[in-house]
Amino acid sequence: MIPLTPQAIQNSRDDDPAWRAAMRSAIRDPRELLDLLDLPHELIAGAEAPLRAFPLLVPRGYAARMRRADASDPLLRQVLPLAKEAASVPGFVTDPVGDGPALAGPGLLHKYHGRALLITTGACAVHCRYCFRRHYPYAEASASRGHWNTVLETLRAQPEIDEIILSGGDPLMLDDEKLAALVAALESLPQLRRLRLHTRLPVVLPERVDAGLLTWLRRSRLRIVCVIHANHANELDDSVATALDRLRGVGVTLLNQSVLLRGVNDDADALEALSRRLFECGVLPYYLHLLDAVAGAAHFDTPEARATAIVRALRARLPGYLVPRLVREEAGHDAKTEIPLRA
Repeated sequence: MIPLTPQAIQNSRDDDPAWRAAMRSAIRDPRELLDLLDLPHELIAGAEAPLRAFPLLVPRGYAARMRRADASDPLLRQVLPLAKEAASVPGFVTDPVGDGPALAGPGLLHKYHGRALLITTGACAVHCRYCFRRHYPYAEASASRGHWNTVLETLRAQPEIDEIILSGGDPLMLDDEKLAALVAALESLPQLRRLRLHTRLPVVLPERVDAGLLTWLRRSRLRIVCVIHANHANELDDSVATALDRLRGVGVTLLNQSVLLRGVNDDADALEALSRRLFECGVLPYYLHLLDAVAGAAHFDTPEARATAIVRALRARLPGYLVPRLVREEAGHDAKTEIPLRA
């Protein structure tokens, strides 16, 4: 295991939740991460500009699941900044999924019938280099507490919206007091039936699934769906399995969405192992996304023909409920675009 640094131990506070202490000790220097993994600093040569624009952030518990001395480790590849992120690639833009045009209020995105999405925070526990919101203007377009009344009134005027999605950043980066207050406000809207959390924290920071979180989840009148984000079976160690089991224990429905990433999970063996491990953890595979064409992430792109071949192979190996739907999100469309599996 990668140990806590003396500075991280000194910075911890007795009255803080464990997950907050874990975030303060997270790795922010790519050279430190490479040293811990016995890898050369040359791997990040030329990555200064991408690193300034989108800093590295990796919890130590997540880094501990990476293989030492393996530059191709699938977890490391998701978080390590590379010089090629600075390349300008045609078609790769800052807002690939049309979040800007979909803004219906402060941090409120309305793309699909019956559902609305709240950008609750710009904070995450890990900075994934393929993130489709790595350029999102969080300072100007998030549903901060000062905007809640505006958001509630906007939703109240649209009774057809019966599901609210909390996203970000990552909504579980908010403390439990703020989250519980937000959910209580949303519960005052009689048309709402479901609350969906899009979060990577149970995977990268399982300490976040603590008693405080479970308390308000258990008490909500809304049916709660938690869509986690895991791309590789190696992410799902025993600590993650325990966190997911605790969520299921308070009645949360668990789904997973993955992104198809070159050099991480772009083969049938990796995705089969992921689906099997997810099911062991009580999670159903939901979506397998083709990469959103966000500037800085073109090196992760996987051709559609390869993607369809992989999913056809999964269909031959797995029961249907363990095969995620292969989709692409396209700006301006009224639903995810499901990719046909042509032979």
